[in-house]
Amino acid sequence: MKRIAVLTSGGDAPGMNAAVRAVVRTTLFNGKECFGVRRGYEGLIDGDFILLDRAAVGGIIHRGGTILRTARSPRFKELEGRRQAIEKMKEAGIEGLVVIGGDGSYRGAKALDEMGFPVIGIPGTIDNDISGTDDTIGFDTAVNTALEAVIRLRDTASSHDRLFIVEVMGRNAGFVALEVAVASGAEYVVVPEISLSIGRLCEHLNYSHRNKKSHTLIILAEGVMSGEEMRSKLSDTGGYEARVTVLGYIQRGGTPTSKDTILASRFGAYAAECLFLGKSGYMVGIINNRFVLSPLERAWTEQKALSQELIGLVEKLSV
Repeated sequence: MKRIAVLTSGGDAPGMNAAVRAVVRTTLFNGKECFGVRRGYEGLIDGDFILLDRAAVGGIIHRGGTILRTARSPRFKELEGRRQAIEKMKEAGIEGLVVIGGDGSYRGAKALDEMGFPVIGIPGTIDNDISGTDDTIGFDTAVNTALEAVIRLRDTASSHDRLFIVEVMGRNAGFVALEVAVASGAEYVVVPEISLSIGRLCEHLNYSHRNKKSHTLIILAEGVMSGEEMRSKLSDTGGYEARVTVLGYIQRGGTPTSKDTILASRFGAYAAECLFLGKSGYMVGIINNRFVLSPLERAWTEQKALSQELIGLVEKLSV
């Protein structure tokens, strides 16, 4: 294999550029060529390729977003679209592909693998909902971005005896919400993986107010309900004045943390090496700080579990 390509797909995540850089630099180190695919699978079908050299990826290691951009591609869901993508890669002499993204991106990668084209996946999503790896690219940055906002909100909440419901991203997974809740000292966390009892939550708010807590923070994962919907469901706030803050897409942007930058760099280098060794149909991951390879389909066939220790810690430390 002398020439490979790399693309970013799905939602952007801080650290994707560091992963792209690592794929390119590792490829060059091995005396081979690497192309970037612009606009994800849509660009793959159109043959929107650019040869990436050392200069092309210079200075991008700390940039958020993705220099390759990303886009939805209904055409790629069709067999003809995937055939066109493979044909375009073969015309360009591309013999393998690295796909950086989440479970939706992996479904596309798996389809290419089943058609005989070598593919390796890198988990890039702030949601951290990919089984087969302890962490995904962008997760740590998203948690720290949200945490900084929550710390600022706590100052206002404490000054006014307020309840703040902070809605964070995470789609149908509570990893971001849970870690933000623990790190911010929040009194309550609401995640999709655990059934919500509004009655119990109201009792908790009353308990906090009776114990003269000057404020209460609830961290809400967006996959459960909106912050406004939660506020409307709270028949009793325990005496607190309730406010809602939606952090939204600010969690997806910005400079990646050192942890995400290093993780992305390690993933990118490992993914390229795996392709050169003839591996295909796998995603790279890290468990207990050791590299692992898992089948791509694990991303959508196996649900990643939240830490029961952290769940218990939120309740234990909110007394």
